[in-house]
Amino acid sequence: MSLSAQEIDKMREVCHLAARTLQFIKPYVKPGVTTNELNQLVHDFTLENGAVPAPLGYHGFPKSICTSVNHSICHGVPDDTPLKEGDAINIDVTPKKDGFYGDTSAMFFIGEVSEEVKKISACAHDAMWKGIEAITPGGTTGDIGFAIGKFIQKKGYHAVKEIGGHGIGKVFHTDPFVPSFGKKGRGERLKPWTCLTVEPMINQNSDKIVEFSIDGSDIKYYETHDKSLSAQYEHTILITDTSYEVLTLLED
Repeated sequence: MSLSAQEIDKMREVCHLAARTLQFIKPYVKPGVTTNELNQLVHDFTLENGAVPAPLGYHGFPKSICTSVNHSICHGVPDDTPLKEGDAINIDVTPKKDGFYGDTSAMFFIGEVSEEVKKISACAHDAMWKGIEAITPGGTTGDIGFAIGKFIQKKGYHAVKEIGGHGIGKVFHTDPFVPSFGKKGRGERLKPWTCLTVEPMINQNSDKIVEFSIDGSDIKYYETHDKSLSAQYEHTILITDTSYEVLTLLED
């Protein structure tokens, strides 16, 4: 369903908060800190800004953010393991405010990291933007997936096929599914004045993944089958009547 002008303003507001949340947490991501500590910092920041952390309690998920370290693909659960020099972590945040959700994630480096960590992270970032740039009102999710998949393949990495982006707005996760592979013109039509996320997850060696249960939750978390690296970036996008607007992008 298309969003009204008032609803779009609310999406802009909550998505701006999501972007500021990642900006806020960046200085705290360093060797020795635990993902539980990062979780608490984001939890408090979210409440202080008049929102609630949407992941907390969502289908039983036990934390306020997702923290996916090194070979973890997504939905990593914060714990008391300290981050160490050379680690890479995806932090995924979703505040909910006035009934609307803003969803974004980014990679963070712990101290000095390897060239391979830098390369795969850059690929995930650039692949996300290739997907975003393929968005046109009346286009398809396949257009997005094709642009992402083609870019990732050229770089020698592997797109995760089972998990992808999604519709978002007054509901956290809804249709359409936004893949990181596909064919132009296939998939669901992109409707003006709706929002979705573009969030390619890419693996170093293979697209094969392993699924794990989370105690007390319907949500699963995922890792690469061979413990090789994975990386992801995510933005929430508003499709307009002529183009798109990246709602979780902070102005310089």
